[in-house]
Amino acid sequence: MSWLRDNGLTLVLLALFGISIAGQAYAGWLAAIEDMTHHGAPAPGFGQYLASGAFLSAVFENWESEFLQMSAYVVLTAHLFQRGSAESLDPDKPERARDRAGPRLRDKLYAHSLGLALAALFAASFMLHLIYSAEHAAEDAALHGAPAPRLAEYVADAQFWFESFQNWQSEFLSTAVLVVLSIFLRERRSPESKPVQAANSETGVG
Repeated sequence: MSWLRDNGLTLVLLALFGISIAGQAYAGWLAAIEDMTHHGAPAPGFGQYLASGAFLSAVFENWESEFLQMSAYVVLTAHLFQRGSAESLDPDKPERARDRAGPRLRDKLYAHSLGLALAALFAASFMLHLIYSAEHAAEDAALHGAPAPRLAEYVADAQFWFESFQNWQSEFLSTAVLVVLSIFLRERRSPESKPVQAANSETGVG
């Protein structure tokens, strides 16, 4: 039972992820059947839909924006400040105890490993979004009897960048809102909040 308590946050988040992606897959499949029926084409099977560019593009499109948000947030909060926010280091005391990197390259890499890992996940998700979005565009082109775009051409396609920017803007806005709201509002016991009795001017979680 102690293992469940110690890992409850991760387990619940993974369970919510599983439920959500299953819901996305099922709802997307029903929408794809409706779309194919409208075009007089055969409806895809569930497994066929899961391997389609339409589904995989949508999945990685969202992962891309989430990992961009997290990598940018981790790096920016290491260098920039918001006085009074629980999400910021104290600008008067930017250095934390035991937070200095050692002299070796391995130590320096480890000191930035979280930001690097999140940036790598963003880059991987971005490329997979590009590949499967191009595949989805090819599927749609075939449905309408049009030539499929090549990957090198699709990277400059307005649709691909529309898909990316529509998610990026919401991620940056929601993060900025969290940073500002944590100055004035509280959520008792949350590490994302200052203590309930903390002054609005107090920076960091204490």
